[in-house]
Amino acid sequence: MMQILVVDDDPLMRRSLTIRLEQEGYAVMTAASAEDALTTVQTHAPDLLLLDIGLPRMDGLTALHQLRTQVGDIPVIFVTARRRELDQILGLELGADDYITKPFDLDVLLAHIKAVLRRYAQRDRTQSLQQQAVTVGDLTIERATHIATLREQPLELSPKEFELLWVFAEHQGCVMRVEALLNQVWGADWVGEMQTLYVHVRWLREKIEDDPAHPRRLLTMRGVGYKLVAG
Repeated sequence: MMQILVVDDDPLMRRSLTIRLEQEGYAVMTAASAEDALTTVQTHAPDLLLLDIGLPRMDGLTALHQLRTQVGDIPVIFVTARRRELDQILGLELGADDYITKPFDLDVLLAHIKAVLRRYAQRDRTQSLQQQAVTVGDLTIERATHIATLREQPLELSPKEFELLWVFAEHQGCVMRVEALLNQVWGADWVGEMQTLYVHVRWLREKIEDDPAHPRRLLTMRGVGYKLVAG
């Protein structure tokens, strides 16, 4: 069960948020001050903070700065009655993931919470994958070190060749369309020719295939794209 820490000095706000969040299946903890919130984060490691800016003594902005320094990365949504754009912008620069201003509809807040948690889950999946080594037959590709080996022998790959091989490895056994490959390796703003991809595929085959003229690992799916298999 996902745990949310509600940080607000208004007891009625804490209570109403607790009731609704628990109805949605979240476990809820509360804190009336930034100091209590920092202690709770260190001892209970919630999955998300709803953090009011206008807290007594230490305000939410200062609390967020200390949170990032002491605890690190945790999803934070500012819930605040302050509408000044400076507070909102400063908050996001400090590392808040979103904000919502009072008064607000609870359904809107729930949508914000789900969106932030979804982004973090996707980011965590991506980071986890990037830290792993992917194996495709006798090919091994390590994202973190940018090392690829074939039969335990290192391959000399250019940065783009490595990126292309990594994308193929991530989607091994699946057909990758030319447009998707260009977008993932060269970026959505790429305005060059598709020939660039074809040349890199040829170069890659020369390094991973026993017979590049008759590939068994990096296959052409005519009229569609390419597919990496174990070979």
